Order: sequence, then C-alpha cells, then structure tokens
Amino acid sequence: MKKVIFVCLGNICRSPMAEMIMHDLIEKKGISQQIQVDSRATSNYEIDNPPHVGAIAELKKQHVPLLKHRARRITATDFQEADLIIGMDHQNIIDLRKMAPRLDVEKIHLAYDVLGKNKEIVDPWYDHNFERTYHQLMEVLPVWLESLSE
Repeated sequence: MKKVIFVCLGNICRSPMAEMIMHDLIEKKGISQQIQVDSRATSNYEIDNPPHVGAIAELKKQHVPLLKHRARRITATDFQEADLIIGMDHQNIIDLRKMAPRLDVEKIHLAYDVLGKNKEIVDPWYDHNFERTYHQLMEVLPVWLESLSE
C-alpha cells in the first residue's frame, strides 16, 4: 500500500481538504486497498483543532464526504512511513525539507509539481476563498492519483 501525506501550515484548511478530496477520488476509483491518505501540519499553531469551518462548508458544497479530522504536526515516523509527502506552498516545502530525515527528503513535492508548475495552493485562511482552494486541489489531485495508480 502506498501512503500519501498532504501538508500545510496548520492542517486545518488546505491539507485536510486535500486528504478528504483524495480519499473520495480513491474510493470512487475503487482502489482504497492500494493508497492511503493522511494530512499534517508543519507548525503547532492549530494542533488538535478541527478543520476550518470554511473548508468544511466548501467540501459539503462540493459533495465531498467528510472524514473525522484533528490537526496534527508531521513527525519523523510520518516521514519514514510515507511514500509521498505533498506540500501546498513553497514555505511548506522549505519547512518539510528542514524537518525531514536526510533519506526522506526526496519524498517531498510541491502540489503543482505533478503538472510541472512552480505554483502554490493559496492559503484560504487569509482571504476565506475556499472555493479557489477546492478548484486548485481538483487541478492537481486527479493527476497525483493517476501517477500513484501506475
């Protein structure tokens, strides 16, 4: 089984949205025995908090099934167990590379790397544009899923 961890700053907006959307895509494709998804934070700011109400509202609006979630920070064990660690923005990637054991650095990728773009999933915490976040994630997640399914 392949394990993917989505990461953002607080693990209450982008990364849990990515986790829930990807989980839904995996379920619809019927490959939940092949790919496991999770999400984490690079910071301690929101530890044990539920997803942002805006993230939940957007997922409901888009008919994405909600998963039970509490914000957690990425650990050494997560780096070890993951096959792929996907950060949402450049600062996430910088932080992840600093935190990662040397052998696990190659697992870290920016979300838009899969499309060959140096672009970020914009943090909706600041402007509450969760619809943009959803659409950005839907631009990259199906492509990541295809690459993981090969």
